[in-house]
Amino acid sequence: MNRNILSKWFDNIFWVLGFIATLIGLATLIVLILDVLADGVGRLGWQFLTSYPSRRPESAGILSAWIGTIWIMALTTLLSIPLGIMAAVYLEEYSRKNWLTNLIEINIANLAGVPSIIYGLLGLGLFVRAMSLERSLISGAATLAILVLPIVILSTREALRAIPFSIREASYALGATKWQTIRHQVLPAALPGIMTGVILSMSRAVGETAPLIMIGALTYVAFLPASPISSEFPFISIQGLFDPFTVLPIQIFNWVSRPQKGFFADAAAGIIVLLIITFMMNAIAVWMRHKYQKKIRW
Repeated sequence: MNRNILSKWFDNIFWVLGFIATLIGLATLIVLILDVLADGVGRLGWQFLTSYPSRRPESAGILSAWIGTIWIMALTTLLSIPLGIMAAVYLEEYSRKNWLTNLIEINIANLAGVPSIIYGLLGLGLFVRAMSLERSLISGAATLAILVLPIVILSTREALRAIPFSIREASYALGATKWQTIRHQVLPAALPGIMTGVILSMSRAVGETAPLIMIGALTYVAFLPASPISSEFPFISIQGLFDPFTVLPIQIFNWVSRPQKGFFADAAAGIIVLLIITFMMNAIAVWMRHKYQKKIRW
């Protein structure tokens, strides 16, 4: 009887501590958001979104920064997600379990915890110098893609492992090949878990500053990358991939380091825009995850 009372007492203590910890986290987040809104909501407006950076805080804008952020995130997604999913499918479904695959798995797990500045040095040496891509959008996107690739691989592998093997056996019993089973049965069932990894990886990438500073992203950009749509055949241009760029985290960092008080309001407004972009990206990923979850019937 005493043991039961003691167990219930510990359960109640754990519940209270967990509830308090959750409240502290939520309260801190709410205070930070309210503080940013109070400082920056007055600077938000069409002029702020459509103007280039300026030495005068009242005239400064974030046009080049938020356009560069969207460019970088789109390219990072195109580079990291397919590669990460294909690598995870190979390691989980095709590779043989031996010392080599064990070594690869250990390295992937370790890479997920490497500081982002190390990836910046890698991007500088590999993409900017060795591959002569210069300090361009494609260099920044490739650097961020390598940064989030371990997260995508690990989360995709966990999602694939969660699929019951009976689904694979049923598909094989109906005459499907291994690839047909993976393509039409396993991947669709694992997609909600994969999208969770995508959300985590893209949320990390959108706020990274150190790797982009290392490869030479600019703090002042008064122009936009070339449009991917061309008026001449084949009506698609890749020139913008090789243009210099900046992103919102770098622009915010630049404004915060300025002594003028007006730039703090600009930085707060930039944070609000960055949060909106992040929430929109996550909302799309959550919608896709929910859409495929509804289709799954075990």
